[in-house]
Amino acid sequence: MRILIAGESWVTTSTHIKGVDQFTLSSYVVGVGPLRDALESSGHEVTHLPAHDVPEHFPYADGLAEFDVVILSDIGANSILLPSAVFERSERRPNRLDALSSWVEGGGGLLMVGGYLSFTGIDGKAAFQGTTIDDILPVACNLVDDRVERPEGVEPRVVAEGHPILADLDTTWPHLLGYNRVTLREEGELLATIGEDPLVAIRRVGAGRSAVFTSDCAPHWAPPSFSDEWPGYTRLFDSLVRWLGTA
Repeated sequence: MRILIAGESWVTTSTHIKGVDQFTLSSYVVGVGPLRDALESSGHEVTHLPAHDVPEHFPYADGLAEFDVVILSDIGANSILLPSAVFERSERRPNRLDALSSWVEGGGGLLMVGGYLSFTGIDGKAAFQGTTIDDILPVACNLVDDRVERPEGVEPRVVAEGHPILADLDTTWPHLLGYNRVTLREEGELLATIGEDPLVAIRRVGAGRSAVFTSDCAPHWAPPSFSDEWPGYTRLFDSLVRWLGTA
């Protein structure tokens, strides 16, 4: 599959105060490694669009034709909606969320992976609720901050053991440390839960398909025991994108 992953990078700034003096340090962090490595090792062609490049370079309708599957991971709706032409120069541009949803309905595959800027997100800032992307997911986004922090760890539970996506996976998965709380839609098919909420769900949308994994693909919600050490991690995401890309 030809896969575009948008998001999974960030810039961190810290201020150090030592007596009367202070200085600021910044760092650039890429969190896509475990997911990208899992997909590339399974034979897929992966293009990563870091979060800071999404506003200018996320594809419009014609560019989406280059891919079979798009993965949105920890990147908010505003980054897709607001290129500099719109935000800085008040120029009109096509709505890329609408273009993405139309692409899915026409035969594309969309996976949303959880995080602080996925679904509704921290303080509601991911802001996918009420958009056309929300409309085509197998789950409905909440109207308020949807993060569920589980520092004690919570084990996923497989509820559709016979589904082809889960065929090569054990029913016991390593613990996760949090997720985005969403509600399964009538059109959605639930494959795995976390707590009492959806973790993995899928849906057919017109000629295309959508899916969600509501926890993270890397720390902190997905600890190394899940994202690096569990053999099922690669099999899970490989199976998800193959299902999404064969609409």
